[in-house]
Amino acid sequence: MLKKVLTAILMAAFLISASANVEAKSLWADNGWGLFADKKARDVGDILTIVINESTTLNASKSRSNEKEANVNLNAGTGIFHFLAAASAGGSDSFSADGSARDTSTFRGQITVTVVEVLPNDNMIVEGTQSIWQNRDEHKITLRGIVRRADVTALNTVPSTKVADATLKFDGKGPLNAKQRQGILTQIFNFLF
Repeated sequence: MLKKVLTAILMAAFLISASANVEAKSLWADNGWGLFADKKARDVGDILTIVINESTTLNASKSRSNEKEANVNLNAGTGIFHFLAAASAGGSDSFSADGSARDTSTFRGQITVTVVEVLPNDNMIVEGTQSIWQNRDEHKITLRGIVRRADVTALNTVPSTKVADATLKFDGKGPLNAKQRQGILTQIFNFLF
């Protein structure tokens, strides 16, 4: 009987010492997301998608006109200026220019960006670049701007119209893009004239 009591005491002591090192762990990682929370971008390094839907129209019309006219008449000289004969001169100058321009552009697409900085007011500075290659031509989209956390949808997207201080740049290079640029001689003539 003493043997059974000693065994029970030793077992209890073993279980108590073993349980002192046990830590309670959650089934979910402690990453700030709750069980029912949306997985929206909120920290540096998080990604989100900007849905680009931009449309711009520019109309400009200018007209300029300038006219000058001058006449000078000189009578014959008298006295010591008798050598001056009667003379007259006249001149006129006219300038007129008209010009107009119309530019319409529409762009739709998506670009995934990374949060590069979180401001003290919880706004996020985002930045990202997307390159698409097609037939040796590169089409590159670069976006940088400020996004409010409240504007991030449950799908982790933000419309481009809600990006503050947005810089959206479209660029390209390759054989096709090179053909769409003016040649060097044309650029020189345009610069000179």
